[in-house]
Amino acid sequence: MTTHGDPATHTGAPAVAARTGPPAAGEAPPGTTGDGLPAALAGLRAAIGAARFPLALPSAEPARHAAAGLTDQLDDYLLPRLARLDAPLLVVVGGSTGAGKSTLVNSLVQARVSAAGVLRPTTRSPVLVCNPTDSAWFRRGELLPGLTRTNEPSENPGTLHLVTAPALPAGLAFLDAPDIDSVVDANRALAGQLLAAADLWLFVTTAARYADAVPWELLRSARARGAVIAMVLDRVPPEAADEIAAHLSEMLAAQDLGAAPLFVLPETWVDGQGLLPDKVTAPLSAWFSRLAADADTRSAVVRQTLDGALAAVHPAVDGLADAADEQVAATDALDERVRAAYRGAQRTVEQGLKDGRLLRGEVLARWQEFVGTGEFFRTLEARIGRLRDRVVAAMTGRPAPAAELRNAIESQLVTLLRGVASEAAENAYTGWKAHPAGAALVEPPLAHPSDDLAERAERLVRDWQRGVLDLVREEGGDRRFVARTAAYAVNATGLAVMIGVFASTAFIPTGLEVATGAGTTVAAQAVLQAIFGDQAVRNLADKARVDLLDRIGALLDEEAARYLDRTAAARPAAETGTALRRAAAEVEMARHRSGLSRTDGPVLPPTGMGGTR
Repeated sequence: MTTHGDPATHTGAPAVAARTGPPAAGEAPPGTTGDGLPAALAGLRAAIGAARFPLALPSAEPARHAAAGLTDQLDDYLLPRLARLDAPLLVVVGGSTGAGKSTLVNSLVQARVSAAGVLRPTTRSPVLVCNPTDSAWFRRGELLPGLTRTNEPSENPGTLHLVTAPALPAGLAFLDAPDIDSVVDANRALAGQLLAAADLWLFVTTAARYADAVPWELLRSARARGAVIAMVLDRVPPEAADEIAAHLSEMLAAQDLGAAPLFVLPETWVDGQGLLPDKVTAPLSAWFSRLAADADTRSAVVRQTLDGALAAVHPAVDGLADAADEQVAATDALDERVRAAYRGAQRTVEQGLKDGRLLRGEVLARWQEFVGTGEFFRTLEARIGRLRDRVVAAMTGRPAPAAELRNAIESQLVTLLRGVASEAAENAYTGWKAHPAGAALVEPPLAHPSDDLAERAERLVRDWQRGVLDLVREEGGDRRFVARTAAYAVNATGLAVMIGVFASTAFIPTGLEVATGAGTTVAAQAVLQAIFGDQAVRNLADKARVDLLDRIGALLDEEAARYLDRTAAARPAAETGTALRRAAAEVEMARHRSGLSRTDGPVLPPTGMGGTR
């Protein structure tokens, strides 16, 4: 029996670098494709790398998994294999726990290159064995670049243990993969990744486990992507060999895998080195020898698997694009639920300014007091009104009616804003909780307005009131207006305009609108009309209303931003789906131009006689 033939594989040798870099500029490696397929795949790789699926939708986790799988296959197999179609054929040996994969690999290469035993899982990191003349290709790390090359066994699943065996023909390499149904998650994931990088998948199962669900799921996946498969049915009791082999053949045919060669290995003993008897493995060894010796057949296997993997890219990427579109649609839907809630709040405010509800209660009482006491007229008449107010306030300790009216307006507006903001926050929260993506984004504080909303609302109203006074002053720039008001009625006029904002007529309320029944209100209106003109005050009220609604809109936008900032942070690019579909279409067109095509009928050599079918 032969031991490891390459000095670099001896225990204690340093780890081999994962990659030596691409060929020099202008150098075309032998066996490369001369079309645009590598460039198209590189574009697809970039598009997949840019795709994000952050929202908790049912399609998100499968999409993330599929994206990772496609990226792995591009990096591990498609791009490096396209770069070197003439590289050694990689046979990945996969199967269920305890199927005897490592023992079979050791027996085929006539050396104990992979650990075998009863402890599970036995193969923790993959082992790649090849002829010494082929070792340079695998050392460069172009194939499976994410695995660090080592020259000795490792417990780290992120390493690839490289071993050479002269008994293995050149042009062929075996990769002993971890169990596809390993109890270790990392092992299962690595097994799937390695199988996706296989030119030929040698699937090993046993008489006791050939009908298990997990391997058949992987077999169907391999068939769907056109991978070339060979089967080994191991540890078959001689008396049941025909029956079990016939049943497995029926199952393979039912899954459209009837062309896969099937090798049946009987129950037997192993020698002192843990190798199977030569007579048991002879049919399989001879079959691989014929495969290694036939460059055309090896090339056909590579091209069929490569073309099948490329053909499977388009539907897989379409699925990613659909999931990306769902992400964009979900962010749009979440945003719309928030905007609808705060649009409703804005409409409530607008309606409140139209229907006179803000004129009730304290505001109405203070307005009646302000007009009924005559202060309204006094402040319009002369500056002495202000002096009289200060004197009265100093003697009675009570604020002047104008100040009380201004405070009442502020209080009424703040109360309205707090109410609509609370309702909008609750509606937005409820809307998000009912959406699978929104439920993962919300937190309980979002169900209520910001902690400082009341303070900001008070500041908003005070700023608006000052703005109304500034507006009155600006409109007073007309000489006629100044002459008639003597420039001392700004405050009184401003308060009248504020009251006018609250009335459906966009003017100061009539006696009927405020239901006072007092002639002083009507008189006040008549005086303003006489002094300023009906249209002038209407214009003032219109401008003040627009200013107030703009300020309230900005406040509500700030409240809505607590939600919208979350979707903005999670939102994928709107063109993600389009970019993925475009990149996949370019790969598909390049594939058809590349000359890679599936061969009609089986591409593998015949299995020969004895223990096979």
